[in-house]
Amino acid sequence: MRFAQTRLATGPRIHYAEQGDAGGEAIVFLHGWPDSWFSFSRVLPSLPTQYRCFVPDQRGFGDSERPERGYATRDLAADAVAFLDAVGIGRATIVGHSMGSFVARQVAIASPDRVARLALIGSGWSSRNPVTLEVQASLRDLADPVPMAFARDFQAGTVHRSVPGPFFERIVAESLKLPARLWRDVLDGLMEYDDLGELSRIAAPTLLVWGERDALFPREDQDRLLAAIPGATLRIHPETGHCPNWECPEQVGADLVAFMSAHPASPR
Repeated sequence: MRFAQTRLATGPRIHYAEQGDAGGEAIVFLHGWPDSWFSFSRVLPSLPTQYRCFVPDQRGFGDSERPERGYATRDLAADAVAFLDAVGIGRATIVGHSMGSFVARQVAIASPDRVARLALIGSGWSSRNPVTLEVQASLRDLADPVPMAFARDFQAGTVHRSVPGPFFERIVAESLKLPARLWRDVLDGLMEYDDLGELSRIAAPTLLVWGERDALFPREDQDRLLAAIPGATLRIHPETGHCPNWECPEQVGADLVAFMSAHPASPR
């Protein structure tokens, strides 16, 4: 695993993790809210070194810069494309978890030539539902420093299977790097995002990965996404919550390898 930083044409300095063959096929992982690159740290060891994996901390998260503005989902998607430019990658498989899945969808819609395949982990039909609206309301009075108990309770509520203690503590610590304003701004941007009329434009082979105990986005959402995204397929993990990449990382890694093997990237 290597760590580096790059400045995007869209503005912020982005911290990222990288592993694999420098000449290998690229995969870019986009984490959820309020996470960081570390959200995929349990998946990466299960991926063959033939793949060149990039895991950026998105704008405002982890160890990346935190500009005053630019936290709409479309801004984050523009950052993802600018990141590909910055690291010299023309096309990549884009993998997004939760919030990152909506960012990944927007990349596939707005920049289809940059997306070889699309994998959406714990995605929803819409970002707005009773659960996410309740979370949004809980942030209105959130102040710095963000209480550890608040971050811990939120993160614990997203999983169904137990995860290793040290891993979970690092997840909480990473989320506490965000100031209160970014907990609000990023989620507000996500809640305003609406791509439902554009999902049929996604041309890349698409895999949905979902835990059957997901407390944020139900099975109905997955069925609606399957119907809306041409040729999409669904992989369900039993007794798994909203974060299969935390809860069953080896299986998610195997899902991605099988998906990429089944859909060889066409040259562009």
